[in-house]
Amino acid sequence: MQRTTPPFRADHVGSLLRPPAIKAAREQRTRNEITAGALRVIEDGEIEKAIEKQQQIGLKLATDGEFRRGWWHFDFFRGLDGVTFYTTGHGIQFHGVQTKAETIKIDGKIGFAGHPMLDHFKFLKAHTRETPKMTIPAPSTLHFRQGRAAISKEVYPDLDAFFDDLANAYRAAIRAFYDAGCRYLQLDDTAWSMLCDPNERAQSKKRGDDPDSLPARYARLTTAALQAKPADMAITMHSCRGNFRSTFIASGGYDFVAEQLLGHTTFDGYFSRI
Repeated sequence: MQRTTPPFRADHVGSLLRPPAIKAAREQRTRNEITAGALRVIEDGEIEKAIEKQQQIGLKLATDGEFRRGWWHFDFFRGLDGVTFYTTGHGIQFHGVQTKAETIKIDGKIGFAGHPMLDHFKFLKAHTRETPKMTIPAPSTLHFRQGRAAISKEVYPDLDAFFDDLANAYRAAIRAFYDAGCRYLQLDDTAWSMLCDPNERAQSKKRGDDPDSLPARYARLTTAALQAKPADMAITMHSCRGNFRSTFIASGGYDFVAEQLLGHTTFDGYFSRI
């Protein structure tokens, strides 16, 4: 039977390979050869093509392919209060390849006071006749990869306050997307799958965290973030082991997190990259 509300029987997680036109324009923008407005025009055109393709093949949803993003997660996080984006000494290590040497730190109180991605969603909604699906990183992803080492101890001597503020920020973000017309939101997450890998748990300890306690911590964070979700808004989670140039970071079965993830969170659906 065909589903008429999200998540749909035929669905997708949102991100698409960047078209050559966008990659070339972004490089030109980095070199200040074109303006931000000129880049946006190219993004608009390529997003409209992607939306039309999704509609042509019969999907009941459409995304913008995340074509406006350089990073799938950092671009959202850097728009939150209290988060600073900066260049570091090395990138994120995937199997056989590293990303750009950029990351984030939390040096202020976490909050949500508006975001450029609200306009990204409005453009998507205005250009599709199907359900517009928005994707943002899950709140646990802000913590896991950076960990305690990236969170100011002056601002957050107690991590309970950090997680409380993070949940509040997500509640505000969810409401803002809802008010913009979003009824289908996906939270993209790598933290849960990273916790399934013994090597990643060892790295978590080095960053000053206790990986054994994180599944329950992330379940509580997620529940708090979704606490005020409107009844007519579907929120799903996409769990991924990392994906950069067709390679990955983590491996391992979901046994370590299954009880907390599946039994103590309140998503309307789950997507997993096996």
